[in-house]
Amino acid sequence: MPRRSYDQYCAVARALDAVGDRWTLLIVRELLAGARRYTDLHADLPGVSTDMLAGRLKDMERDGLAVRRRLDPPAAAFVYELTPRGRALLPVLTALADWGAADLGAPRPTDAVRAHWFAVPLMPRLARYFTSQRPQGAPVRVVEVRLDEGTFHVTLGAETDAQTDCGYADGPAPAPDAVLELDAAACAEVIYDRLSLAHGIGTGRIRMTAGGEPAGVTAATARTATG
Repeated sequence: MPRRSYDQYCAVARALDAVGDRWTLLIVRELLAGARRYTDLHADLPGVSTDMLAGRLKDMERDGLAVRRRLDPPAAAFVYELTPRGRALLPVLTALADWGAADLGAPRPTDAVRAHWFAVPLMPRLARYFTSQRPQGAPVRVVEVRLDEGTFHVTLGAETDAQTDCGYADGPAPAPDAVLELDAAACAEVIYDRLSLAHGIGTGRIRMTAGGEPAGVTAATARTATG
């Protein structure tokens, strides 16, 4: 299919030429978690047709956002993963998530939910919290987040604002520095900035363990924190 363009000499228009089509940015959201097989992408993008998904992936390969490669033996499967240009869209998705959070409200009866969909807007809030609140002075780089809907983990960058150094993946972390347990409603409030992580931990709405032990010291500290 020929590439469609707005034919405008404008950086915003050029960006939308590449990522403005329906489903493209949601595919980026999925691939930010790492390499994914086509069937896994289709399962976590409810509502997308197989033809649409295949077409968008081809467009993303053409535009240098993603690549397709074969897994090493013994796996006999192809996966898609983001290029550095594709991964550079993380701050864009973070900004969109912040802008759209106010419209989430309560889940609608028709809404699908995946735990890892909370990861993108949650990452900068985790980075801010764990940069200022380090349990007993220990650095926190890997945070496992457990919701009723599933578990994902986040890898935080070395600096609070280094969002491109952050990443996430579906499922538990092999060796998390901290584990957060909360429900989707509390997670949404954190994303809204209606509930700070510090207050949620201090009041028990969010349960945190660190280093395999209940983070009582951190929770006590959190009661007086503002972040």
